[in-house]
Amino acid sequence: MSDIIKQYRIEKEPYYRTVADEVDLYEAAYSVRMPMMLKGPTGCGKTRFVEYMAWKLKRPLITVACNEDMTASDLVGRFLLDAQGTRWQDGPLAIAAREGAICYLDEVVEARQDTTVVIHPLTDNRRVLPLEKKGELINAHPDFQLVISYNPGYQSLMKDLKQSTKQRFGALDFNYPAHDVETEIVSHESKVTAEVAGKLVSIAERARNLKGHGLDEGISTRMLIYAGNLIAKGVEAKAACRVALVRPITDDPDMRDALDAAVTTFF
Repeated sequence: MSDIIKQYRIEKEPYYRTVADEVDLYEAAYSVRMPMMLKGPTGCGKTRFVEYMAWKLKRPLITVACNEDMTASDLVGRFLLDAQGTRWQDGPLAIAAREGAICYLDEVVEARQDTTVVIHPLTDNRRVLPLEKKGELINAHPDFQLVISYNPGYQSLMKDLKQSTKQRFGALDFNYPAHDVETEIVSHESKVTAEVAGKLVSIAERARNLKGHGLDEGISTRMLIYAGNLIAKGVEAKAACRVALVRPITDDPDMRDALDAAVTTFF
């Protein structure tokens, strides 16, 4: 393993609470190097799951946060000019394909469609990555796998994956865990008591019922952990919820009042 890829190794086991059979299904998919697509709301654990699986499978993980300004060159590589002249620098996708890492494209639909098509040759039986500017064809390492994620709740006709892309992947659905499981996760990650964690989860469940009725997105598990972190540091519970749960997700005064009232109910 090259020095470049060693920095992407996950040495310490990430905490991940299994919800169903997702770990077994992913392991089976990796055994045949099936490209995988993780679908679910923001902050429900998709990225943590990939980190956990990379650790469990002992594979380096290269994560790319996709955005609308990302070009194909940002993924595969480009020529750079330095004091010695022109040199080629691999992008994260090329590094992963060469070295046998898992490449995780987070929120892939944020990238332009003319960018995401570069992954197609890696997601079928060819498993190759053409570097057209360099005139090279990378044959993917036997351990390489491509994983993408996105939030279907945010998608529109103008911003979605093409069917020609979707059908190259296996898919796992993620959602917020059941109450008891989410309470366990929040308590473990933020070090608050199970009682406090349960109250935070109950607030989130009320907020999630308002999705589509004044809220674009519900309170995520990640946000609950943030609130728990503040409470564990001595911040008063209602203030912690106001900062970490209510204010980030809405600017509407009436919606804020409704969420503040839910917080007061439990704290």
